[in-house]
Amino acid sequence: MTINSNPRKRFIVTEEYCDEDFNRPDVPDWFRRNQLQPEEQEKGIVKSDRTTTTASKPYKTIIVWRNVIAMAILHLAALYGIHLAIWNARIKTIAWSCLMAVVGGLGVLAGSHRLWTHRSYKARWPLRLLLMMAQTIALQNDIYEWVRDHRVHHKYSDTDADPHNSRRGFFFAHMGWLMVRKHPDVIQKGRAIDLSDVWADPIVRFQRRFYIPLVLLLWGFFPVWVPVHYWNENLEVAIMANALRYVMLLHQAWSVNSAAHLFGYRFYERSIEPRENQWVVYLSLGEGYHNYHHTFPWDYSASEHGWRHNFNVTTAFIDLAAWLGLAYDRRIVSRTLVEKRVSRTGDRQSLAAMMDGHRKPISYVFDLVFGILVSTSLIFLILILRYIFR
Repeated sequence: MTINSNPRKRFIVTEEYCDEDFNRPDVPDWFRRNQLQPEEQEKGIVKSDRTTTTASKPYKTIIVWRNVIAMAILHLAALYGIHLAIWNARIKTIAWSCLMAVVGGLGVLAGSHRLWTHRSYKARWPLRLLLMMAQTIALQNDIYEWVRDHRVHHKYSDTDADPHNSRRGFFFAHMGWLMVRKHPDVIQKGRAIDLSDVWADPIVRFQRRFYIPLVLLLWGFFPVWVPVHYWNENLEVAIMANALRYVMLLHQAWSVNSAAHLFGYRFYERSIEPRENQWVVYLSLGEGYHNYHHTFPWDYSASEHGWRHNFNVTTAFIDLAAWLGLAYDRRIVSRTLVEKRVSRTGDRQSLAAMMDGHRKPISYVFDLVFGILVSTSLIFLILILRYIFR
């Protein structure tokens, strides 16, 4: 493990696997076996399998109709929000909603995901406070609960213990899992996940204790009050614009659970479902490098190449925070270790279009421009329709 001495440029580099990597709460039980060199596997140093759930009684899916109705109302509000955005909303309101979606997304991706779930970097308290507020704006459960579900997802990925098991189909992995009762294995395994490091953070404890009032303030009131107060936006328009940006953000996040587990390439570990999906990369600000992420979950970039070589807004944000002295000890994986893993367990027969031999985009400029266009495609569509019909 190598550490750069300059705090603003400090990286903790994984040169070889160690017990710390195998014993993480976000790493599956079979992980140790797959990291060993072939000769170590042949000696039988570790004998384990991919079975992660215990035998249980036949499970019957139970629909939670309250959640189904809530989802239906929310999506109808978003559709009405699109109508109002085309015919009634001010351009400032559209831009503000887009900004709130990005802020909420970074709160989840840089905060509850890469910081609190995977401990892939460290953050000083001002950044943790800002990320907590941004994560609340996203309204995807409080940090503690989000981390619990996501660690279970990684440790038991695509089994009955995975909250959004992709083997149950695209719709279930995307949003259906929120409309049914949890599988008993999800509850059982979730109770056993170590969350002591998360609970040790007073900012996490504060958010969990006051989550409802924080949601009402930061998710409900603040995004609506700003356009109404500062440029006299109609209240109904502001409320529906907030619903629209919320649904947009939800689907961007859900695409990682569904599309990035069902469609794409497995360059690093061909025995698991998570895949590299470029469309999800663009939609989710850089979370679609999913086969890499499940192979090396502690890499702060959640991708092999960071943001200087491919589209990864969240990594750029963390690097900016590090430059400002708010983030430090960013964890990465050495090139040598990545290549060893690719040669041992990766799918080397296929390579995504527009990529070079090192799994990087042939043109970074094209990748960046296309990523911006795809991630903001709904906004551009609304603006085009406004131009046509107004």
